[in-house]
Amino acid sequence: MTVETRLITESDYPDWLRALSTGFLRPPVFTDEEIAERRASMDLDRVRGAFDEGRCVATYRSFPQQLSTVGGARLAASAVSNVTVSPTHRRRGLLSRMMNAELADAKERGERVSTLIAAEYPIYGRYGYGPATTTTEWSVDVPRAGLDPRRSGPDDGGRVDLVDGTDVRKLGPELHQRLAAAQHGVVDRDELWWRVNTGAVRMPAFPWTEPFYAAYRAASGTVEGLLTYVADDKWGDGKQPLNTATVRDMIALTPAAERALWHFVCSIDWITTVRSGHRAPDDLLAHLLPDPRAARVVTQADFLWLRILDVPAVLEARTYPTSATLVLDVRDSSSLAAGLFRLDATPSGTTCTPSSQSPDLTLDVRDLATLYLGDEPATRLAARGHLDEHRPGAAALADTLFRTGRRPWCPDVF
Repeated sequence: MTVETRLITESDYPDWLRALSTGFLRPPVFTDEEIAERRASMDLDRVRGAFDEGRCVATYRSFPQQLSTVGGARLAASAVSNVTVSPTHRRRGLLSRMMNAELADAKERGERVSTLIAAEYPIYGRYGYGPATTTTEWSVDVPRAGLDPRRSGPDDGGRVDLVDGTDVRKLGPELHQRLAAAQHGVVDRDELWWRVNTGAVRMPAFPWTEPFYAAYRAASGTVEGLLTYVADDKWGDGKQPLNTATVRDMIALTPAAERALWHFVCSIDWITTVRSGHRAPDDLLAHLLPDPRAARVVTQADFLWLRILDVPAVLEARTYPTSATLVLDVRDSSSLAAGLFRLDATPSGTTCTPSSQSPDLTLDVRDLATLYLGDEPATRLAARGHLDEHRPGAAALADTLFRTGRRPWCPDVF
């Protein structure tokens, strides 16, 4: 029989949740309380499923999001999450049907891009998504780091104080907004995010471990950083501590805040290893230690994927360091964002309009997504065969326009 893909109804939700857990290899059994908790955070107008004889066999959800672009402007995004296809229904085009319907709806809603965190690399390029940020995790060998064991706090006149979840819910939203204004690639956090990630709301399916919280205050008394971390309890045979502190989240608005918080967590008694959590690949962590080799990269991979839906609006939203003109031939198999566009960039303002001129560069919409936030040079895309240069020097000019001093970073899984 034909498998139907559609928006789900209220009565579909428990079965949809079962299919979601099946797809993620989690126990597909829920209490009424768990169903109610998870249902409260979802807008069913953006939740899709595939149904075979009434049974849900694939899941898909989107929600509104704000993405910080270069220069601090926010782009309206359709964030994609909860994508699964049950193992009995693979390779039947169910994801394609749900994805194509949602992307068309997102463009109709006026959302400029779609975002997701790809669990598997090969899936999403065929829908026009490209990897736009990279995530890196470090493991710090604390005894080797070379920090002065006699230090008692920051030497810049600031201080680090332990706080609690209530403090974080008060301080965090404004700090995060300031981070998004300065760091491209950041996605917004709503009130529910802060409540869930400080334990004020508990999700029964995800056991909660209360973390430690620390705030950095500058000499002026202004809070410029927040740190969330957990620690294990491991001791060696010689009665020596071998504990690991794992950073769940860190917001640092200034280099001083970043230095103070990394030095703090690397100086906690009994901690011999620090895991950094998701950080930008050019994070300062290693170089804030007297011995940078004490910080070892343990994970480096693509992270936030981007799908551009409105090329002119997206290219006009970010800033550029110099004045230049590029004509881009953007290919898109779905035709959602295809076209020939003239980008006239200046530091004081930019226009992007449809054009009839000969293109300087031809690239797929997924490669424009990879280029957009500055994480990958156009010249590297060209070397990999992902970009065609029609005017000599056009790829190098694109590097000048799109590359940024710091690499984009998305701190959050969604």
